[in-house]
Amino acid sequence: MSEEVPDRPPQSGLLDALRIPRNAAVGVGVGVALAVAVYVARVLELFGPFGGTREYPVLGPEGWFLVLAFVLATSTALLVASALTVVEIVRLAREL
Repeated sequence: MSEEVPDRPPQSGLLDALRIPRNAAVGVGVGVALAVAVYVARVLELFGPFGGTREYPVLGPEGWFLVLAFVLATSTALLVASALTVVEIVRLAREL
């Protein structure tokens, strides 16, 4: 019995074919841009004051909106990157 671990085939070919790094970069860009726009609009009250009187413990309203902006940025980045990757998969499948 051999103790050697067999060589694995390189995975980078699939990542390059599906353009994963580009899709992730575009997704992060779109997510951050959307989160910044929403955060600025909400914190600066560009569309009027926030409805209702609420208490925001510990972080205050700006802190909680910043946390929500982070969640919005990451989820949007994942959604955009996934959608672009699916488009690449469909494109490659049609070429075959």
